[in-house]
Amino acid sequence: MNRRESIKAIGLTTVGTGLLLESCRQGDANKTVEESVQNSGKLPGVQEFEHARNTELNKERFFSEHEMATITVLADIIIPKDDFSESASKAGVPAFIEFMVKDIPDYKLPMRGGLKWLDVQCLKRFNKPFVECSERDRLTLIDEIAYPLKARPEMQQGVAFFSLMRNLTASGFFTSEIGVKDIGYVGNRPGPWDGVPEDVWRQYGFTGND
Repeated sequence: MNRRESIKAIGLTTVGTGLLLESCRQGDANKTVEESVQNSGKLPGVQEFEHARNTELNKERFFSEHEMATITVLADIIIPKDDFSESASKAGVPAFIEFMVKDIPDYKLPMRGGLKWLDVQCLKRFNKPFVECSERDRLTLIDEIAYPLKARPEMQQGVAFFSLMRNLTASGFFTSEIGVKDIGYVGNRPGPWDGVPEDVWRQYGFTGND
């Protein structure tokens, strides 16, 4: 799966929250939760009660270090660094996912269960957890769960997990500064104004010099 194939498969689903983590915008995937809280101000458009809640959520820690390492590897498989842009982890996607599972608790069980499923599969096949496997072995397993229509029935738990992981990765990446630049979005910009066109002047009986 190269990067462009990954983006086509994503479909760019969005997560139902307008929050962007400051740590994601800074692109530091290794920043601790505490550092993120200290360095993040109130985001534009966020009300005080929302800011207070977000600050409290940032103080919590859900994923273990091992789980975060696995999420980082997975995110970079989905959106790796290439000649055009940086990787998902550089865009702060792991921190974004850490926040999202706290903001939307329904994500906690499928994410934690999926990470465990991934390690169990790797231990059975390669005698190592996912993060300690070779790149080839990692991709061998990922290829079995990345394409739902091709996946075997016994791999459906992995398929569901990877679909959620892919959606969260896309949401985190394409709402980061790096991701916005990656798709070439420049926002609303005023167009050039050269005055009323000559044919419009003539339509209303003016010569353009009146």
